[in-house]
Amino acid sequence: MTRSACLIFNPVAGQGDSEADLKQIRSLLEPDIQLDIQFTTEEVDAGQLALQAVDNGVESIIASGGDGTLSAAAEALVETNIPLGIISRGTANAFAAALGIPDTIEAACQNILAGNTRVVDSARCNGKPMILLAGIGFEAETVENADREAKNRYGMLAYFISGLQQLRDFANCEFEAKIETDNQMITVTAAALTIANAAPPTSILAQGPAGIIADDGLLDLTIVAPENRMGAIASAYHLLQTAFRDEATKRDDIGYLQSKRLQVETSPPQKVVMDGEIIGTTPIEIECIPSSLTIFVPVNSFKEPSDKLEGLPGLKIEDRPESE
Repeated sequence: MTRSACLIFNPVAGQGDSEADLKQIRSLLEPDIQLDIQFTTEEVDAGQLALQAVDNGVESIIASGGDGTLSAAAEALVETNIPLGIISRGTANAFAAALGIPDTIEAACQNILAGNTRVVDSARCNGKPMILLAGIGFEAETVENADREAKNRYGMLAYFISGLQQLRDFANCEFEAKIETDNQMITVTAAALTIANAAPPTSILAQGPAGIIADDGLLDLTIVAPENRMGAIASAYHLLQTAFRDEATKRDDIGYLQSKRLQVETSPPQKVVMDGEIIGTTPIEIECIPSSLTIFVPVNSFKEPSDKLEGLPGLKIEDRPESE
């Protein structure tokens, strides 16, 4: 029996030839999958198209575009049991990398045709669906200042350039944070907080524990608290190394922990980036939604991370009072 799927295609994603990309996707998938092709526009995004497909009783959805397109489609499928296929054609391709999905069109299509699915977690951040991560402070400023022209020209390097520009004014990057977990109240001075449901190695500020697990029912918090600009550069480089080695960090100015729920307040308020988009400022509350999103993925294995907070500046940890 022939499979069917709604293909949501962003024609302006990436730097390649979108018509050639679509032709290749169709040549690879249509012999086995009946495709209903829907195009995103300035007026209609991938999330709206995915919701419409769900209402129409779609068997599966395939999204092709950048991380914004993929995340929007995924958010519409949370708690639906409808599988999502990913064909990345963007600048960062963080969504695919976080879940071990191939980032070439041919390999991504072969992954979808193989039909292997995995049920992963998602989360809610201030009531909004979150698939990958939320960054507070340094990461949010970096993402906001990486303009579209730079991303089109330099790709991932645009974020690195923006980060270097942020480091010039490191003194204004620090903030006081109050973090409430399932069982603790934590006060700390930090430059960046990243709360991840899933994250690729290139999201270095999420890589305190390394090997973030997308289906463990937990969120991973990484706290980066360097003392100065040189410490920030060293911390970032260390996180990059540990991410690609799949090793947890060992620096005293980087901490990490896991929790099903996290509430963060900061002084002064900090910008928040969620799944690549600025959504406002702190405070935020994020809660994991276990086993809520079905995705076509290759077979993967993950290691179990642990917690580490010792050594962070201004660190104070208290037991969280039990709710009455």
